Amino acid sequence: MHLFNFSKARIAFLHDVFMAAISFPLALYIRVGDSFFWYADRILLLGTALFTAVAALCFWYMRLYRGVWHYASLNDVMQITKAATIAILIFMPLMFVVTRLDDIPRSMLVIEWLLLISLVGGSRIAYRIAKDKRFDTMLRKENYRRIPVLLFGAGDAAEQFIRATTLPENATHQVVGLIDDHGTRIGRKIHGVDVMGGLADFEDVVHTLQKRDAAPQRVIVATPDLDGKQMRELLSRAQAMGLPLSRIPRMTDLRSGVEDGIPTRPIAVEDLLGRPQKVLDRDAMRSLIEGRRVLITGAGGTIGSELSRQIAGLGPSHLSLLDSSEFALYEIDLEIGIARPALSRSISLADVRDRGRVQRVFEAETPEIVFHAAALKHVPMVESNPLEGVLTNTAGTRNIADAARLRKVATMVLISTDKAVNPTNVMGATKRLAESYCQALDVLGAEDAGGTRFVTVRFGNVLGSTGSVVPLFQRQIDAGGPVTVTHPDITRYFMTTREAVELVIEASALGSRRASLAGKIFVLDMGEPVRIQDLARQMIRLAGRNPDGEIEIAFTGMRPGEKLHEELMHTSEQLVETELDGIYAASPRIADHAQLVQAFDRLEEGAQTGRVAEILSELKRLVPEFAHEPNGSGDMVDKKSAD
Repeated sequence: MHLFNFSKARIAFLHDVFMAAISFPLALYIRVGDSFFWYADRILLLGTALFTAVAALCFWYMRLYRGVWHYASLNDVMQITKAATIAILIFMPLMFVVTRLDDIPRSMLVIEWLLLISLVGGSRIAYRIAKDKRFDTMLRKENYRRIPVLLFGAGDAAEQFIRATTLPENATHQVVGLIDDHGTRIGRKIHGVDVMGGLADFEDVVHTLQKRDAAPQRVIVATPDLDGKQMRELLSRAQAMGLPLSRIPRMTDLRSGVEDGIPTRPIAVEDLLGRPQKVLDRDAMRSLIEGRRVLITGAGGTIGSELSRQIAGLGPSHLSLLDSSEFALYEIDLEIGIARPALSRSISLADVRDRGRVQRVFEAETPEIVFHAAALKHVPMVESNPLEGVLTNTAGTRNIADAARLRKVATMVLISTDKAVNPTNVMGATKRLAESYCQALDVLGAEDAGGTRFVTVRFGNVLGSTGSVVPLFQRQIDAGGPVTVTHPDITRYFMTTREAVELVIEASALGSRRASLAGKIFVLDMGEPVRIQDLARQMIRLAGRNPDGEIEIAFTGMRPGEKLHEELMHTSEQLVETELDGIYAASPRIADHAQLVQAFDRLEEGAQTGRVAEILSELKRLVPEFAHEPNGSGDMVDKKSAD
């Protein structure tokens, strides 16, 4: 019974050995014809046995049995060709030793080589064709209805998608047409599917398919580099034709075994706003982190948690996570523990405003690199609670920076915001002071051999961060509207969390090794600003609703401290390109460190004693471009004067 208990790999191996055994006499017959029996008496038995043994060893050594016959491809044929070539090259000297090749026609070996490849490789290709044909027949018998789809893009991803739809497990889609903006591809075919036009021809293509009784039910984006402008236009055209829009996941998004059939995903907001991915210096990023002890403040926040994930993957010797939120810290620690169980890490429940606690954490953790992402970032919240903003964003940053300098940390990275440029709110002013303090310390660190380098990275809004406009709009759309926008013309810069953090790490690697950039602020290229009203309309369309009928957009008026248009740099700042794509260096004025220490002392003392008017006056003095109108709510009442 055990003789028949073969695995598929063993069956395939025996098949190939059999093909090798019959290939030798067949090649001999093809070469000598009617003289076959004369040669048979001399070399047939010996040659067949020896060649079969050599071929069997070569097949096994070349690992031809890891592949699945159902998915046989050109790569499999290439492996078979290599194995056959090696078998012939080994067989020839062996036969020479035994027979001096006196009775073997030399050209027979060439015929033998071609026959072996044809018999072994042809079986695999025939099996795949038979399996696919049988499945198609089964579909017709069951009258199986596949979803007709229109692909945007006629490149490699589209070719792979069309080819995949022929496989049994992926037979949920049928590609009925292609559109592509590369004019040279229009009029051509991919696996029998026509490239019917470009984006401007979208409506005509759909109407043509409808006339052919092949009307698409969905549009799938099959190109990885479609920019935000094209994606927005495609969404608008598809919605006008009543067609939902989705896309093939990027290869980095695929997870084995998660999906059945061909995975597609809905178009996300970041696809509409997307820009081509910047070319990253991965080696520099890894060299900054690998083998070093890294501490991240605000590790449970949107930026902090993504920093934690990416840094954990760059091979630090130890990762310290610090946050004042117990739940947020628990969540990110649990996630890192599951993803990187072997990584040495620790958690510190601490508030950056507590100088003594910060010093004890640094003493215990001895970090070599610090990423400071802890901050109060919500403009209306900080407007209502300016004293808390000063204590966290300004005094808290000083505590972290001083601890880093005292413990001779190699590099500290401050995460800043575009709201620090010409600030109109307390949050922006406090972050500008945090920038100033780190700038001043960076100049001192660059002058002192072995001193701490302070790198400041400034960028705009992050899509999907807590309290941001995207999740707010999503909740409002789910509730049936209205979607609230403060002003018809308000614009913002946006970037995905992943892209922002990647550029932060890359800028940190650059700033930490370039003394010539001391005191500079690194500004991330955010692309073009997005009108929030347009963003709201696109999100409503993504939900399959009509922004001009089903879901209302309501304009509520500007909030206290809110700008109509954000800026990434001050008009007086000189913007300098760096060698890294998407990263610039700005040169704002640098304040004297000793004077900042005195000013920060006054701010911290005033915030702790509740002197709001005094604090606002000091902020305006320290940040001359700070244009602010108090809203008179919450902490905006000066407690001292009220008494």
